[in-house]
Amino acid sequence: MPIIKILPHPEYCPAGTEITAPSGTSICEALLDHKINIEHACDMSCACTTCHVIVREGFNSLNDLEETEEDLLDRAWGLEPNSRLSCQAFLATKDLVIEIPRYTINHAKENH
Repeated sequence: MPIIKILPHPEYCPAGTEITAPSGTSICEALLDHKINIEHACDMSCACTTCHVIVREGFNSLNDLEETEEDLLDRAWGLEPNSRLSCQAFLATKDLVIEIPRYTINHAKENH
């Protein structure tokens, strides 16, 4: 199982952590399964950007971006060339290092 190293985030993961998840799992599902409650306002349907992450290592091991995800990413706060929507980025066999941006475009957080 690949390891996902999450860099420190003041709200979701203050000290940073490492988790494992089976190949084929989305980054968002892996985070939520390990009680890292990343925003996902559209319930992982690729309709918002609240689950945006920056993949610092392992980006090329993820599945290719679909056009819908690419279009949505243009609206994400803190967009970088290695940005992905965590609900659309599926793990392969390589380990990842991700950063959860400090902000989203969401004005109010929803409890999921």
